[in-house]
Amino acid sequence: MRTPPASVRTGPGSVRTGPGSVRTDPDPARLAAARKAVAGVRRRGRARALWTGGVLAVLVFALLCLSLCVGDYVLPLGDVLGALFGGGDAGAHFVVVELRLPRALLALLVGAAFGMAGGVFQTVLRNPLASPDVIGISGGASAAAVLGSLVFSLSGLALSGAALVGALAAGTLIYALSWRGGVVGARFVLIGIGVGTGLLSVISYLMTTADVSEAQEAFLWMTGSLNGRSWSQFWPLLWLLVVLVPLTLGAARSLPALSLGDDTAAGLGSRVGRQRLALLACGTVLAGAATAAAGPVAFVAFVAAPVARMLLPGRGAVLPHAALTGALLVLLADFAAQHALPGTQFPVGIVTSLVGAPYLLWLLARANRVGRGG
Repeated sequence: MRTPPASVRTGPGSVRTGPGSVRTDPDPARLAAARKAVAGVRRRGRARALWTGGVLAVLVFALLCLSLCVGDYVLPLGDVLGALFGGGDAGAHFVVVELRLPRALLALLVGAAFGMAGGVFQTVLRNPLASPDVIGISGGASAAAVLGSLVFSLSGLALSGAALVGALAAGTLIYALSWRGGVVGARFVLIGIGVGTGLLSVISYLMTTADVSEAQEAFLWMTGSLNGRSWSQFWPLLWLLVVLVPLTLGAARSLPALSLGDDTAAGLGSRVGRQRLALLACGTVLAGAATAAAGPVAFVAFVAAPVARMLLPGRGAVLPHAALTGALLVLLADFAAQHALPGTQFPVGIVTSLVGAPYLLWLLARANRVGRGG
């Protein structure tokens, strides 16, 4: 009896390897077409990301120029540009460079820091509620700042340093309490909300036992405000972001794997615990630095990243776009806070709360409607 061959080619692209089994070889034409399709999708995604980022950057720049032009003393754009580049009269130079420019640039940096921090937390923890102002990070900075101001009479750079230390302490506490052989997003968020509530109680106690004028100043800071800000708040935040943004973007290279879940990320070779800790630390310092500069500007971190993801669906965390969206949001909110009512300047946090609070209610209602609201 003749032994049948180990494999018999039965047709184009297929080989019979044994009884009842056929191995199909990849068709070179189909494989090339698939590669071309994937490359096209990636190319279109990169093009859309660049186009969207460019539009956001142009809007941020336009709003920055508008903030420098409009005020009690309206200046033409030509005079503003002349003042920025050393020309123009002394009055225009003082109004633009000393009064309006530090506030506008600080609004840009604060919004960018909050937007990037929100993108980091929401992506790492895979929870839309995982925002620094919701889970107690900003609460830690606020509690430390109020304690330093009312009890230890700190001000200026020392007060900003206390707020940053408070954010780090709150983040460390939340991480330690939520650790159970790993960190689960829902547990981290719930513990963070609890810690934030406790910190608000501490703040309330400090303010009710303080002098009325000091408590009023602390309350204004608690709303998140850019009123009266100058270069002394801008420069420390700028140097911090010069260091923090590259570190965050470098650590964010692990986000695509982490977003798939711990088991899948570990199977792909990621060091899940170490990478998550590095990202959470970067997000905490970003939120703490922004809070130290302008107070806890509410809902910027909460809203900026989801808006950026809606502009670029399927592109992951999109941290640079989240930062641009946060900068645009704070600049727009600060402009409205200054000019919505003539003769009255509101803290910027009031305006952002008017935007963020309805979004939070919508998110909770939507989560409950689809069975995720608890």
